[in-house]
Amino acid sequence: MTSITNDADSPGLWALAWRRLRADRVAMAALAVVGLFLLMLALSSSGMIAADWEEEVAVNYAPPTFVGADAATAALARPQRPTPPNAFDPLADELEALKREVARSHPPVAKALTLPFGADKWGHDILKKTIKGGETSIVVGLVAAFVAVALGTLFGAISGFYGGVVDDLFNWFYSIFTSIPSILMILAVAAVLQQKGVMTIVLILGLTGWTGPYRLVRAEYIKHKAREYVMAADAIGASNWRKMFSHIFPNVSHVALVQVSILVVGFIKAEVILSFLGFGVPVGTVSWGSMLNEAQNELILGKWWQLAAAAGAMALLVTAFSLFTDALRDALDPKLK
Repeated sequence: MTSITNDADSPGLWALAWRRLRADRVAMAALAVVGLFLLMLALSSSGMIAADWEEEVAVNYAPPTFVGADAATAALARPQRPTPPNAFDPLADELEALKREVARSHPPVAKALTLPFGADKWGHDILKKTIKGGETSIVVGLVAAFVAVALGTLFGAISGFYGGVVDDLFNWFYSIFTSIPSILMILAVAAVLQQKGVMTIVLILGLTGWTGPYRLVRAEYIKHKAREYVMAADAIGASNWRKMFSHIFPNVSHVALVQVSILVVGFIKAEVILSFLGFGVPVGTVSWGSMLNEAQNELILGKWWQLAAAAGAMALLVTAFSLFTDALRDALDPKLK
């Protein structure tokens, strides 16, 4: 008599998804970039980096440099050999000596050895400013995405599980939100709230971004509520809420997770747009959107480095998050083996 044993349990959905992600080099590289940005967010929030971003470390609009203070300004402070008197302008030598004396007694404000992204019009280090602005933009994107997905999941679960009049009511509410262009809806809510702040932006984006998760979660609940494991839970007397969130939700949680990753990208871009239009963060708070808003005036003067720093950081994070989102969606697809 032969007994058949299974030494290894069959891998679950998340184990299979992680296995597929590890086999995707692009996905792992994108995950590493996202992880670096999240690490930067944690260090900035704790004050370990970019805490002194408002300190004036250079002259106004100091260009990007990797060799320290401006060489021309530093040269003024160095002792010079005596020069013969200028017969055409007797005061030229006196003015030159006065400039050197001022440079020696009032050295330029340049505490940072290097300014790889230059300085803004207030002399702030743009690299530190970009890190601090990333903290605001990433927090807005993450928190607003969780709020939107939480609302969409709750509404979709109730609508898909109960059906009937409840489903009709939520579908009517959903149709109202989706009939208005998203950017107009966001601007309308921003105009109604009339209060700038990070939490205000989170509420604006969270209250207007739940429609996508709602539609997908509702469809999943309609499909799962008639399956055998839900009927078995009903047979043992489980309540509706227990069936919805203890039995069905673990089987559709991958949909909510993918929606979070998708909405983070969209909400980071939405925060940039809101701040660029003047509906975003208040004065005194920096974000990538407020930096781009400042940069539009600097471009007229030929000062491009703040635009390059903010746009480059945002593009890198959004691209990495988008690539990881696509890979995560494919990895969590149960139809893929």
